[in-house]
Order: sequence, then structure tokens, then C-alpha cells
Amino acid sequence: MASETQPDFYVVLGVERDASADQIKSAYRKAALKWHPDRNPENKEEAEINFRMASEAYSVLSDPQKRPVYDRFGHAGLGGRGFESGGFNSVIFEEFHDILGDLFGEAFGGAGRRGRGSRGQRGADLRYDMSLSFEDAATGVSTKIRLVRRENCESCKGTGAKPGSGMAACKTCGGRGQMAYQQGFFSITRTCPACQGAGQVIREACETCRGQARIERERTLEVGVPAGVDSGTRLRMSGQGEPGTNGGPAGDLYIFLEVKEHPFFERRGADLYCTIPVSFPQAALGAKIKIPTLQGDADFEIPESTQSGQIFRQKGKGLANPHGGRGDLYVNIRVVIPAKLSRDQRRTLEQLGQTMKVENKPADRSSSFFDKVKDIFG
Repeated sequence: MASETQPDFYVVLGVERDASADQIKSAYRKAALKWHPDRNPENKEEAEINFRMASEAYSVLSDPQKRPVYDRFGHAGLGGRGFESGGFNSVIFEEFHDILGDLFGEAFGGAGRRGRGSRGQRGADLRYDMSLSFEDAATGVSTKIRLVRRENCESCKGTGAKPGSGMAACKTCGGRGQMAYQQGFFSITRTCPACQGAGQVIREACETCRGQARIERERTLEVGVPAGVDSGTRLRMSGQGEPGTNGGPAGDLYIFLEVKEHPFFERRGADLYCTIPVSFPQAALGAKIKIPTLQGDADFEIPESTQSGQIFRQKGKGLANPHGGRGDLYVNIRVVIPAKLSRDQRRTLEQLGQTMKVENKPADRSSSFFDKVKDIFG
């Protein structure tokens, strides 16, 4: 950036003279991030000059009254007034405080949006890990949990001071809650480390909490778990975290769920999969059997000539979907070959084999049999 006494503000920010307000704002944002002195510790003097120049340029070009005057008369139209003479636009810090943090907002007397430590602060969020059986996750359950959290001490009402002792002004900051430091031509203000920005300190510590203002307590909470939840589901209980400070709102409690696996069903979202073993006669001739579902045993009819690995869909027999609807149950049929045969069984099968001839050649990749094998083992 230029370092002349009266630089062209448009050149300083690197924008055209017809630049829009958003373009000027964006250019200043980049310049402020680049030239902030704390980001340039090895070349602070040059950074301070450039940062100051960019800030002065923005204070003029972002002002709808000053910009036309500057465009027409230049620096002379401003009467020589600029950054040092009170003509600086303080809205700069409001707009970019979050970009540069406390250091930027406090560099000019704390013009940023963040208040002192005495402002109410939101309490911390808490996490609780809950393990559920597959059945409870499927149907939903209302259960109680025990939670240990830090709460405001009842004896001192969360002040940390012994009842009746009162508070005293912090000697470190003189009750202001902030400490001022000079850094170059900047006046840096920071939260007082002694009182944490409150401006007051306790005279005598509360005997119950030993001046900590909070104590740990165990609470029992009722938690409603909706049907169909899965591992990784997160439930939020608003306001059940730790209480805020200085009147701030309480944090939230987040319950992370882990659902145990079922010994029989395999879960895929809201759908369930299971494998049912059947005998060769049942698969060949068809049969009526009982299959388990989440709602209890149900009748199931095996069609004649059912193949091993064939899958049947039972609509609506799966899990409830927390977002609405219900999944399906998919039944995979597996034909079981006996490990041992009796003499009569062997004779019967041999007779049957004489009537059922199969050409034992490798199946073509495009055959339906090959596709079924891929479905089973893929």
C-alpha cells in the first residue's frame, strides 16, 4: 500500500472509483486482515501505517455523506480531517469484529460487539451416551437417566461469596472489568484476569462451594426415545445443560444413542433382513411356516419351486421411520442340505434324482442363477 501523506483512498483499498458499497466493504475486510499489526509482528511499523490508512479510507468511502465530498474535492473537501480527527466511522468494528476477534474490536476502546465479562453468558452443553436394546429402539421407550452437572450454589446464589459478605470492587481493574494496554498507537483493552470482567470480587468465599459459585449435583431426567432410532442418533434436551452465568441461558443436553445389534435381524435403515432355513421338500413343494417379526410370529407361505437365496418382501414389517412411515422385512430363503441321511432318505433321494436331470456346466454370467449367486455373496 502507499505510504504518502494523502494517498488516494480508492488506490489504498484497491477498488475502482465506481465500486459499490459491498465491493468497498470486501476490499477493506481483506486489507484489515492483511495489515492488522498483531498479524505482522516482524514488520509492525509498516503494518500499523497500512492498517491505519485502510481504516481511514474505509471510514470515508463507506460513508454516504463523506464519499461524494471526497470524490469531488479530495482530501481538501474533508478539511484535512480523517482518522485522527474524529471523522472515523466506528461501524467498521461492528461489521468486522467477528473476523478479527476481540483484538480488533478492542483496539479502539472496545467498539466491538462483545461485551464485558459481566454480560450474561450461555451455559455449557453436556453430552450423555445411552445404550439401547434393539427392541427398545424399535418400539420407542421412555426412560430415566442420572446426570451429574455443575449447578449454581444455592447458599450463595451462584455468586461464590459467603452470604452477607457482599462483593468488593476489583482492585486490579478498579471495578471496570477491563485492562487497557498501549500497543503502538493502539489502545488495547482486555478482560481483567482477576475478576474475569465482572468488575467485582468476593470478600469472603462461600463455605458451601468454596468460592467456586457452583457445585456438582446428580439429577434424574425423563427421556423420551422415539421409535426407529439408530446408533448415532442425537437427542437434544433444551436447557438441561449447565446453567448460564450472570443471568445467561442454560446450555443444552445432547444424548447420543447406541443401539445394540439383534441376534436375528439385520438392519438397513428402517428395513430389516433375515434368513430363514427351509428343507428341500418345503422349497420344492411349497409350505406354510411361521417367521418372526417385530410384532411377533407371522404366517408365511413359501411358494412352490422356491430357490435358495430367493428373497421375499414383507411390506410394513420393518422398523418405524422417525421421519414417518415404516420399513419392510426382507426374508432370505436358505435351503438346508442335511449333513447325514438315513437309508430310507437316501433311497428316496436317489429315486428322485433319476427323474431330475441337471446338466452340470458352469452357469453363464448373464444367467439368472449367476445373478442370484452375486446377490447372495456380493
